Amino acid sequence: MSALGVTVVLAGCSGASGSGDVTLRLVAADYGDSSANSSKKYWDRLVRDFEAEHSGIKVEVSVYSWNDVDRKVKEMVAADHAPDMAQIGAYADYAAAGRLYQADEVLSIPVQADFASELSNAGKVNRTQYGMPFAASTRLLFYNKTLFSQAGIQPPATWSGLAADAQALEARGVKFPYALPLGPEEAQAETMQWLLSGGSGYLDGFGSYDIDSAQNVGTFTWLKEELVGKGLTGPVAPGRLNRADAFAAFTRGEVGMLNGHPSLMKMARDKGVKFGMVPMPGVSGRAKSAMGVADWMTAFKQNRHKDQIRAFLDYVYDEKNVLDFSREYDLLPVTNSAQETMAASSRDADLEPFLEQLPSSELYPVGKTSWAGVSANIKKQIGKAVDPGGSPSAILGQIQRAAVTADSAAG
Repeated sequence: MSALGVTVVLAGCSGASGSGDVTLRLVAADYGDSSANSSKKYWDRLVRDFEAEHSGIKVEVSVYSWNDVDRKVKEMVAADHAPDMAQIGAYADYAAAGRLYQADEVLSIPVQADFASELSNAGKVNRTQYGMPFAASTRLLFYNKTLFSQAGIQPPATWSGLAADAQALEARGVKFPYALPLGPEEAQAETMQWLLSGGSGYLDGFGSYDIDSAQNVGTFTWLKEELVGKGLTGPVAPGRLNRADAFAAFTRGEVGMLNGHPSLMKMARDKGVKFGMVPMPGVSGRAKSAMGVADWMTAFKQNRHKDQIRAFLDYVYDEKNVLDFSREYDLLPVTNSAQETMAASSRDADLEPFLEQLPSSELYPVGKTSWAGVSANIKKQIGKAVDPGGSPSAILGQIQRAAVTADSAAG
């Protein structure tokens, strides 16, 4: 499962092989949902065009499902066969172990400078950039226009408005007035979006975990008492509802509201669902920060192909290639130049609301080597915080203590 939340089912290999001065190996994730739009096709085309311009460099690309790609790379590194590049969900462990090139070693100055600053900053470990953003997304509150019209309600701007809308939808028999997916698939995303809308987040202002802050406990207490406890989140307990299932229910017209990323637009349209999108409501108005998500390109030192990697990555991050990928998979460009082109293009109007949120977005703390374990623990535990007998304070406290211990162990 990608950090961006795109469900994929394919695994396979693409790219050209053959004789050349240097052959680069790239492991990439698949953003498609079928063979028709597999990332394999994107990389086949890009590699073919790159090799036509760079006769001394060949590129072999292995494309794996997001269910497998991080594990595959971990296995390769453990076997002392690291790829030259890997496009994955997390990088901090490899950076801390000294296995990665710094971004400025494998990107020209203009290319590195073109990254959106909020993404570049999220790609740093100890103030040095190792993670190169490859794709980005933000989240909006999706709502079913038909169900809202039937209930005579407007999209919410505050938590109280969201609860009132959910009550009106529930009164009309809507199965999931507000779908709250806190199941293990992607609970860390739904959690973070609510924490941000409550005015806090996973970290404090100094970069330390602050998961059980008073604001965060208040946020989950509100969810438990005002949504879950009043039967406004549907027949499936939030801790057992996965994002993919919530999205599928939205496309069946069974969900009044839920948080979603850009790919949900196409899914809903394909099923004939009329929908609208608004920023995530906050306690008393629009949330100050939106949730941003990025996936990362990394470059490994093992094969000592720094110059060839630089040539390839400069090509990968050419504005045309960044736009082609973003448009193919309904994602946000990671470079300023491509963002400016998208913002000015009528063909990309659907993505504009997501793009507007990116500069003020907050991303997962992926620069912490402890984050992978903390994220996994959130997925496992957070649903209990809104269970009928659950205690938001106790569950968030348990997650916080485990996070601090993991962070201390990581050094």
